[in-house]
Amino acid sequence: MNRLQGKTAVITGGASGIGLGAARRFIEEGAFVFLFGRRQGQLDAAVAELGGQARGVQGSVTDLADLDRLYAAVKAERGGLDILLANAGTGSFAPLGELTPEQYAQTFDVNVKGVIFTVQKALPLMGPGGSIILTGSTTGVMGTPDFSIYSASKAAVRNLARTWALDLKGTGIRVNVLSPGPTTTELAREVLGEDGLAAMGASTVLGRMGDPAETGAVAAFLASSDSSFMTGGEVFVDGGLAQV
Repeated sequence: MNRLQGKTAVITGGASGIGLGAARRFIEEGAFVFLFGRRQGQLDAAVAELGGQARGVQGSVTDLADLDRLYAAVKAERGGLDILLANAGTGSFAPLGELTPEQYAQTFDVNVKGVIFTVQKALPLMGPGGSIILTGSTTGVMGTPDFSIYSASKAAVRNLARTWALDLKGTGIRVNVLSPGPTTTELAREVLGEDGLAAMGASTVLGRMGDPAETGAVAAFLASSDSSFMTGGEVFVDGGLAQV
C-alpha cells in the first residue's frame, strides 16, 4: 500500500520501540519521516536502518528550543508537515506513599508538557488533511498498581485530544489517540525483564505481548485518509486488555 505517498511525518520518540515501528510502516507506505529523540546513537542507528526516507533530529520534547529546531529542519527540507505522531513518553513505578515531586515533574514534563508544545509548534506547518496522533495508553482508562503518575499523564493526553479536536474545528486537521497495551519494546524489556514481559503478555485477552509493528500498522491507518472521518477518538492496540 502507498497510502502515505509523498507525505511528511514527524515522530517524537521515534528512534526505538513503538515510534520506530511506526516509522518503518510510514516509510513502507510512502512517507518521508523525521525522527526526533534524545539519544544521538539511537537516532543514527534508526536512520541507517530506515534509509533515505528518514532524517534524525536530536533533542528533547521538554526543550522548546529543541522543538523549534526540529520544525525548522522540517520546513527547510520539506516545506510542510502532514502527519505528527507525538509518541515520546516516560514513566516509572512507585506506590502511593512513595511518590516524589521529581517523579511527578519528570513524567508530566515529558508526557503532558512535551505533547502540548510538540503539537502547538507543529500547527503552522500543517494544513487541511493533516493528522495528529497522540500516543496514549491503556493505563489512561484503567487502574494500574504503582503507576498512578504515568496513568494520570496518559488520561490527560486523552482529554487533550478531545479538546483539541474542537479547537481545530474548521482547519481540516484531525487529532486522535493511539493507545497501546503491553508491547515488546526495549524499554519494556529493561523495566520488566523477560519474566515480567511474559506475565504482562499473559494478562491480555490474546495472551501475548504486542509487537511495535502491530501498533505501527494502526498508526498508519490514523495517519492516512482511511481514517478521514475520525477526530477526537481513541484506538486501542492492547490485545483486549482494557476492553473486557
